[in-house]
Amino acid sequence: MAGSIEQRIPLGAEGSVSLPLLDRIHEWVVTVDHKRLGLMYIAGGLVFFIVAGLQAMTIRMQLAIPNAGIVPPDMFNRLMTMHGTTMVFLVGMPILTGFFNYLVPLMIGARDLAFPRLNAFGFWIWLFGALLLYFSYIGGNGLYGAGSAPDVGWFAYAPLTERAFSRGNSTDYWILSIFLTSVGSTATAINLIATTFSMRCEGMTLRKMPVLVWLSLVVSFMMLIALPPLAAAQAMLLLDRFIGAHFFDTQAGGSAVLWQHFFWIFGHPEVYILVIPAFAFASEIIPVFSRKVIFGYEVMVAATIAIAFISMSVWAHHMFAVGMTPAGNAFFATSTMLVGVPTGIKIFNWIGTMWGGKIRFKVPMLFSVAFLLQFLIAGLTGIMLAVAPFDWQLTDTYFVVAHFHYVLVGAIVFMIFAAIYYWFPKATGKMLSERLGKLHFWLFFIGFHITFDTMHFAGLHGMPRRIYTYQPGRGLDTLNLVESIGAVVQALGVLFFIINVVRSLRAGETAGNDPWDGWTLEWAATSPPPAYNFAETPVVRSRRPLWDLKHPEDPDSKYE
Repeated sequence: MAGSIEQRIPLGAEGSVSLPLLDRIHEWVVTVDHKRLGLMYIAGGLVFFIVAGLQAMTIRMQLAIPNAGIVPPDMFNRLMTMHGTTMVFLVGMPILTGFFNYLVPLMIGARDLAFPRLNAFGFWIWLFGALLLYFSYIGGNGLYGAGSAPDVGWFAYAPLTERAFSRGNSTDYWILSIFLTSVGSTATAINLIATTFSMRCEGMTLRKMPVLVWLSLVVSFMMLIALPPLAAAQAMLLLDRFIGAHFFDTQAGGSAVLWQHFFWIFGHPEVYILVIPAFAFASEIIPVFSRKVIFGYEVMVAATIAIAFISMSVWAHHMFAVGMTPAGNAFFATSTMLVGVPTGIKIFNWIGTMWGGKIRFKVPMLFSVAFLLQFLIAGLTGIMLAVAPFDWQLTDTYFVVAHFHYVLVGAIVFMIFAAIYYWFPKATGKMLSERLGKLHFWLFFIGFHITFDTMHFAGLHGMPRRIYTYQPGRGLDTLNLVESIGAVVQALGVLFFIINVVRSLRAGETAGNDPWDGWTLEWAATSPPPAYNFAETPVVRSRRPLWDLKHPEDPDSKYE
């Protein structure tokens, strides 16, 4: 077993010959290596994260004081649209896809994904779709000879997206961008499913797979179910706009509510498509830094599958205020509350893993513990909004904005940072600075709570969503100023993160192959791994093959 797992290729063996810059760029452009494509997904997502962060900062500066004039209302609408679309489709999806691309073959002892060229196609079609959205700044509406970004919101509610209300072609850029990024994500999902079922190394049965691999499999199936309705909605909207199909044109007998059903059939499972990878990262990081195996492995996997099934039946809780029947409201309220049960089980699993463990509060663990707190709060406010009469009062207020940012930032972004700090040494061979990492964590954590805790109260005070300004003396002045200060603190945290990454890439401490004393197979490869991952195909006997090899004296080392 030792000879089959230990990597015999010396660190840097493949990259020992220095190539000219253009040749190195060419290698990355034409690569089909799952690790390089995964890193390109993550790097692209981080670039768009910075762009979306700058958009959010501009929004918060506009709302910091009443009657501010930093941006006009039409530009504010474009900022809101681009920020939301970027965060969901160009930040969350590619970064999480990138991690699965990079880690799944390594964790199951495979040399690559099942379809390497399809993997490359998925990345490049995603990147083209992402850039297409921002090309709208050049070739958007064009009513007066200048381009402009779409201004229809990240959900693009009909009939405001019909040609009569959205002139020019900026909305068309949005439609085509979302369609293309969906194609790229679907290709990746097919690839991950095929790889997981057909390319596991000897001894790795389904019951021995790492939790991250199980959760990537669940997410991939969810993507195959949720993305086609989104693509179909984009196709119907294009037909409306170009040939007068009238699917969503209410003046010609179409239905605006039909668009909402199509969009949210994708949109709410999408929340879990984004957050289940965060669960996967937590399920790998928390056990390593608690020095304990994951508590309730089978229950953890079963709870995730239950979340996937139930999440497909909750989409219309976004639509309580559109006039559905009482029976429809009752069904979606009940299913929304029900999805909290398996989610709660997972939180108890993570707490059970930490309980009695020898916890090391390194930066990945700090982000993971913060995730547990914040996702718990996000779940509780979600249950509150599942009560239809309560939702009617708050559906278009900043309370809902605070709720979904607790999920998208408090859970997903925090765990993305945890995953970067945890697997950065494996991908680069360099350690990120603990000191700068802790500065990043505390600034981002404090800024997050200053902004989004306060936002709940602004919503309860009745502050509407999607407004570009407000009048003074309505109890919102101080709350909005505090929220904007919190956004600045978060931005400072991200700045320390960028400094940390640049510094570590240039002169970081050498990581070694297994800096965290982990036990899954990716830590058996060199840092960074060679193109073919393993010199010999690994053979595993338990869920912790590398840990068992290093610690035969551990009484739990034969844990199955």
